[in-house]
Amino acid sequence: MNTATTGTDVRQHILDVAKPLILGKGFTAVGLTELLAAAQIPKGSFYHYFDSKEGFGEALLGQYFSGFLQHLDALLARPGPEAQRLMAFWDYWLATQISDNPADRCLVVKLGAEVCDLSERMRAVLDQGTRRIIERLARCIEAGKADGSLPLQADAADPAELATRLYQTWLGASLLAKITRSRSPLDNAMASTRQLLGLCATAD
Repeated sequence: MNTATTGTDVRQHILDVAKPLILGKGFTAVGLTELLAAAQIPKGSFYHYFDSKEGFGEALLGQYFSGFLQHLDALLARPGPEAQRLMAFWDYWLATQISDNPADRCLVVKLGAEVCDLSERMRAVLDQGTRRIIERLARCIEAGKADGSLPLQADAADPAELATRLYQTWLGASLLAKITRSRSPLDNAMASTRQLLGLCATAD
């Protein structure tokens, strides 16, 4: 690494190098020695920016959610009816999960089950990040009801409950897609999403 880079640059460099490693192998399988070699930094530099590997994992997840939420906000701010914006998000999710680029994959799916029993700090970041995603989806669903673009049934769940159900559906589908090495679970999630949102017979 260039020794003239700032502390912020070095910290970001470590996180950038680590993400594809973690996505490929998981959190516990990537040892500190491998991470230091990939980032080309001494151990002292790592501990200057992170108090532990757990602290590093916490920062990695925090950065992931920050970028994910920024992209979600951009999708939900596009011109057009709310239903179209919401479906653009699910289209994005499907596209990234079937992508050949491991860097596109969902870090929640990769690390959720692995780290929640290992680290309360990392579990808390996952909990907070997923809640923020669901909150945004719920607001979009509420707005879609208001503008008429989401023709939900009268007995449909309230927006927060529906957003939670949809997010859980897509997390499960993403995990099953990994297990089966097939996009079928994601296609099924898309069909279920359209049905739950009342979009089966309408264009998005």
